[in-house]
Amino acid sequence: MIKVTRLDGRELVVNAKLIKFVESTPDTLITLTTKDRILVKDSVEEIIEKVIDYQRIVDD
Repeated sequence: MIKVTRLDGRELVVNAKLIKFVESTPDTLITLTTKDRILVKDSVEEIIEKVIDYQRIVDD
């Protein structure tokens, strides 16, 4: 799970394994495998770092 921030400032925890796409539109849009879409303040680079950190924890 990774923590992201919605555009209104509320934090949300997302299952990193469900992320299908992350794109800059110019806000960051996360599309899940469930077809849900979430607009967040975090940059694409920040999302990538969070997913990599999550994978390191899970794989250990």
